[in-house]
Amino acid sequence: MAAASVAAHVGGKRWPFLGLMWTRAFSVSCTHRHKKKWAATRPKLSAIRLALQNFDINYSVQFDSLWPSIRISLLSEQKYGALFNNFSNIQQVTQELEHLNAVDFIWESQKVVQDLASTAAQQASEPAMLTGTLAVSAEPQLQPLPCLSTLISPNIKCYTFPKGDLSLFPPARPDTLGILGYYLLDAASVLPVLALNVQPGDLVLDLCAAPGGKTLALLQTGCCRELAANDISASRTGRLNRVLRSYVPQNICDILRITSWDGRKWRDLEANTYDRVLVDVPCTNDRHSVLEEDNNMFKNMRKGERQMLPMLQLELLVSAILSAKPGGEVVYSTCSLSQLQNEYVVERAVELLKIQYNIEVHVEDLSIFRRLFQGTFSFFPNCRLGELVLPHLTANFGPMYFCKLRRLE
Repeated sequence: MAAASVAAHVGGKRWPFLGLMWTRAFSVSCTHRHKKKWAATRPKLSAIRLALQNFDINYSVQFDSLWPSIRISLLSEQKYGALFNNFSNIQQVTQELEHLNAVDFIWESQKVVQDLASTAAQQASEPAMLTGTLAVSAEPQLQPLPCLSTLISPNIKCYTFPKGDLSLFPPARPDTLGILGYYLLDAASVLPVLALNVQPGDLVLDLCAAPGGKTLALLQTGCCRELAANDISASRTGRLNRVLRSYVPQNICDILRITSWDGRKWRDLEANTYDRVLVDVPCTNDRHSVLEEDNNMFKNMRKGERQMLPMLQLELLVSAILSAKPGGEVVYSTCSLSQLQNEYVVERAVELLKIQYNIEVHVEDLSIFRRLFQGTFSFFPNCRLGELVLPHLTANFGPMYFCKLRRLE
């Protein structure tokens, strides 16, 4: 400002226009000089920062006051579960896990069923209060839960540490046959397999199977007459093969068929075939996106791929439903919090199947999962379709969205 003032009083006269022009010229010159330098050295935002910016904008609206808690949980160390391998030394592995003070959260849910049944029976035996001419019970009647075996896939065991316990599982050790005793994974990823409710003799398709945790869980049921495990990526299918060789005896692998086809085209290959279909679709993988640069969906080079995700997810879900028999059941899952990748995909698939294929699909009520597993996971209470496990510091699993659909006869 001092230089501009001197320029404006040259020759003892006031020249405001000269001062103004000098100031503008100086500003343009400086801006030009510094802009060039700034443009050459400006750091690019990392994929992690881009993911966080995206989530802050969208999830703060979707989850409102819950978002700060979810955000800090996503950025904190994830909690794991140990999927028990029924093909290993059962007694030895059970002792190892119980010695760690871990508990099978699926077994623990049976206590919930028993407690609710006991409460419902007690309420039924209590005398009702008379109000006018109507008999009204003192408390609202609890609906008893049906037998657990009719709700979830059987024979699956997954050990976790209690809420608030941040202990870690040691790596599994091979037994004398080289079979590992348990598989470490996000325990919430077992829930879609439980929701599929596989029954003895079922033909089962895992449409997006790699890296293999859910496929391994399906094999634990002992119910699959045949299990088709598919993933479009040959490298990921290779990883799936390696996982299964470490956990499953060869004679069990005889019921398994591993392929690397485009899941969107499966409906043209084996339509109306399967009793149960699991479709764990590619997604933004929210936890990975805020922690790891490697293979991050928010890298600039993957912007187009990210924008097309809901369309890809829709095509995979429609293909999965068309691959199921009439009366068959499909579970759709993601590890994203996004409504665009979760409920909206389900809604659009139901509409599209009705309009283009004249196929009716019923979205099943999975709210019972909240009652069964609220002691282990933190569920989002306002999910319109399906269920969503939210990351929480005391139970830092997820995110995991899962929704069950039944193709009507």
